[in-house]
Amino acid sequence: QVQLVESGGGSVQAGGSLRLSCAASGYTFSSVYMGWFRQAPGKEREGVAAIAAGADSTDDTDSEKGRFTISRDNAKNTVYPKMNSLKPEENAMYYCAAGPGGVMGWSLSPRDYADWGQGTQVTVSS
Repeated sequence: QVQLVESGGGSVQAGGSLRLSCAASGYTFSSVYMGWFRQAPGKEREGVAAIAAGADSTDDTDSEKGRFTISRDNAKNTVYPKMNSLKPEENAMYYCAAGPGGVMGWSLSPRDYADWGQGTQVTVSS
């Protein structure tokens, strides 16, 4: 059974940082690209960071470039997104997701992901 469990969300003041984690089980973690997404109330889900299966390249959204990063430890089946210089408008549920197995590269589109975690809330206060 495929399972993704996020942790590390919570409250932080504007300008602060949060390091999240997403633990995966139920499949060959090292063969899938992973993504990190967020969804605010009334808005569509958007990608903020993604990482290839072999962790040989990373990507983040243009709008968050340099502030959101993502790394992975394939030995621990875990991916670690880190968000810096957070802004109040970034209050949202944050989700990790796993792509289909054996696909190269990465994606920031929710449509390219097969499995999702339950999400973790991030609240940024001004």
